[in-house]
Amino acid sequence: MASVPDIIPDEVGPDEVRATFLGHLAGERRLAGKTVEAYGRDIRDFQAFLATHRGEPAGLRVLGSLGASDFRAYLAHRRGDGPGNGLGNASVQRLLSAIRTLYRYLERRWGVANSAIALIKGPKAKRPVPKALSVSGATEVVGTVLDNTRPAWVSARNAAVLSLAYGAGLRMGEVTGLDADVLPMGESLVVTGKGDKSRLVPLLPALRDAVGQYVRLCPHDLAPGTALFRGARGGRLDARIIRAEMQALRGALGLPESATPHALRHSFATHLLAGGGDLRTIQQLLGHASLSTTQRYTDVDAARLKTVHKAAHPRG
Repeated sequence: MASVPDIIPDEVGPDEVRATFLGHLAGERRLAGKTVEAYGRDIRDFQAFLATHRGEPAGLRVLGSLGASDFRAYLAHRRGDGPGNGLGNASVQRLLSAIRTLYRYLERRWGVANSAIALIKGPKAKRPVPKALSVSGATEVVGTVLDNTRPAWVSARNAAVLSLAYGAGLRMGEVTGLDADVLPMGESLVVTGKGDKSRLVPLLPALRDAVGQYVRLCPHDLAPGTALFRGARGGRLDARIIRAEMQALRGALGLPESATPHALRHSFATHLLAGGGDLRTIQQLLGHASLSTTQRYTDVDAARLKTVHKAAHPRG
């Protein structure tokens, strides 16, 4: 339950509590103006609900006396029907975070501690569905040369890196972390991923050809023990270079902002699933520790099927 000091200045009403708190966020914590405004909206809404729920203004004394049922009532209110309500899990979590921040400040500023807020568990925000490119979009990405004036080996390098992301489902860190010891590439590749866990990934002929083209053109000595993919000065390729390449490709090909290097890995998994691949195999190829992580791709495929069905069905 709450712990309220015996003496709380009566004049610390709702507006003053909120104004002092927002002043702290803007002044001491130096949060951005829009962030402070967002906190202000959340706390004002919380106080307005309490004024009705408790039948009195939500000043310092009321805020300090709230029980767990009061907090739960507010969250239930925001998740219910009505203007501004019906919020999803992520928005409810944001509101709860704002309220917790307020109570940490109330304890420091006025000594008003409320242990009930610690009993409130917010909803789990659903992990976003991975955004995959279409087959044609992914194919365009790995096959497009943007700048014919730059060295041919740089274009070949970028194509090889993006090909490994889409054709083998590798993370950017896994691609840039490869050493030249993997040469010459065969029909499979041992990749060390998160948690230093290794997995075996098959390599299609097109992938081996893309890497081979880069190796033939690369001006740097790709000796064993050195980086396979190099930057302009010969050091290990920085993944930021590939992110910049994808940004340029997005503009040239008219792709959405979600078309990132990691989206090629998502595309690899989604297209395998759409082609009949089973989840366990895809889990192994991606190096996921948990099948539940891989199961997110079933949501991607289901969403795609719904879109196609709605567009094609005569009663859509």
